[in-house]
Amino acid sequence: MYDALIIGSGFGGAMAAHRLVHAGWRVLLLERGGWVPRGPAARDPSATYIYTPYYSKESAYRIFPSVNGSDAGSIFCVGGPSVFYGGTSFRFRQEDFAPGPDIVGQSGAAWPFGYDALEPYYGEAERLLGVAGDDSGDPTRPPRSAPYPFEPPKLAAVSHRFRDSALELGLHPFPLPIAINHASDNGRRACDACRQCDTYACAISAKNDLAVAVIAPLIRRGLDLRTDMAVTGLVSSGSRITEVQAWDRSARRTVSFAARHVILAAGALASPHLLLASRLERANAAGGAVGAYLTRHCGAMVFGFCNDRPDPGKVFHKHLAVLDYYRGDPGTDGRGAFRLGSIQQITTPPTILVKAGAPSIFANIPLGGFVEHLTGALVLAEDEPRAGNRVSIDWDRRDPTGLPGLDVAHSYTARDEQRRKGLVRRARRILRGLGAWSFYTHHITTFSHALGTVRMGTDAASAPLDEWCRFRGIDNLRVVDGSALPTSSAVNPSLTIAAVALRSADQLAREESA
Repeated sequence: MYDALIIGSGFGGAMAAHRLVHAGWRVLLLERGGWVPRGPAARDPSATYIYTPYYSKESAYRIFPSVNGSDAGSIFCVGGPSVFYGGTSFRFRQEDFAPGPDIVGQSGAAWPFGYDALEPYYGEAERLLGVAGDDSGDPTRPPRSAPYPFEPPKLAAVSHRFRDSALELGLHPFPLPIAINHASDNGRRACDACRQCDTYACAISAKNDLAVAVIAPLIRRGLDLRTDMAVTGLVSSGSRITEVQAWDRSARRTVSFAARHVILAAGALASPHLLLASRLERANAAGGAVGAYLTRHCGAMVFGFCNDRPDPGKVFHKHLAVLDYYRGDPGTDGRGAFRLGSIQQITTPPTILVKAGAPSIFANIPLGGFVEHLTGALVLAEDEPRAGNRVSIDWDRRDPTGLPGLDVAHSYTARDEQRRKGLVRRARRILRGLGAWSFYTHHITTFSHALGTVRMGTDAASAPLDEWCRFRGIDNLRVVDGSALPTSSAVNPSLTIAAVALRSADQLAREESA
């Protein structure tokens, strides 16, 4: 029997595996997808994730209200979405662990610990991911016990223009913390600044995604990884999980596994899906909250059109962040200080993605030359957790693995939209300083930052997990992915998911050795 069985190889699962394997545990990691190959083909413009076999609608989620069609797929691969992410690795700010009533509302969301409890695990996650950064100019930076492992890269020409524009506005731009290898003396390929990065697998493995930075080294230490395993059920007896059932997608048969401890890290949509499909919410005093309080950021990409080509060298330039509006802006709508969120520079997107998101009238129009005149920014506003934003089971339909269907309901509040709108206006000011004179705003409708559906908390009646991510009512089950986070902050969540998973696994290892 395994000491621990982990479901999912994203940030939660990979980091929990790291801690337990290094503690000498016998660990089985089940991943629904397979390994993503690297090499020159990954730089083909069509290799963005939505056009790869790793984005699948095998277990499609039905979205309400419908956005861009009724169903959404998921990324299934070793390393999870990290293989295709942009590497941005922020810590939550100190105040994010004690959000105010404008965020919490009637949700009862409450972090069971503060920033200080997570700080050492943030540092460990940054080391494991090789994060390059410098937050000395970040006006919202939280305390840290050690500097970033690596210095940020040199700015591209367009990034200098972005920085200068922000400075002219009295803002404080600083380097984005990025999990990308820029060193050339550590036995690995250094980033060569290509633009096939965000939404692409790294062709040369310079992006420190989990498959490269964490899972491959763990396999050499004894981690048992099984790919193509779609977990379909958690079987319980009394207060323990006794069996994990999975559909072996290669062998086309059902298999089962057992372990002393089960760690669920399938993601903020898939984890509650599995819990509800296994009817485990019945064992939890806060069972009604399993699947509820879904957050995903109220985000947008703001593009400005310039007369010149801002990035003539066609190089990676996702370099800078502006967090001056994170805590508020006295000039906002006459309300005094009003918390908004983050602004991040983004690299000029590939034409294929612009075309995919453009209105249908552009379907037959060549956009390549137009795209090279664009420069952009990502804005992220924190959205309010609400009981009605949730996932639920549809027992009347089944996917090819036998799982019942999942419905996802989500809408933003007026305050969510107001925060985003305020950030969009401020991002345009920065882009205008680069020479942009016409703008297009693309509202983000994906669930790439989905959080909160199996949240932590001190109140056993409203939070399915305790502060160590233990699922209340089941003694040997933990949930360590984004679903555990009670609120979303206004920065990318991956590093916080990693730190929470390390903290939970560390407590489990220490508890077992005591």
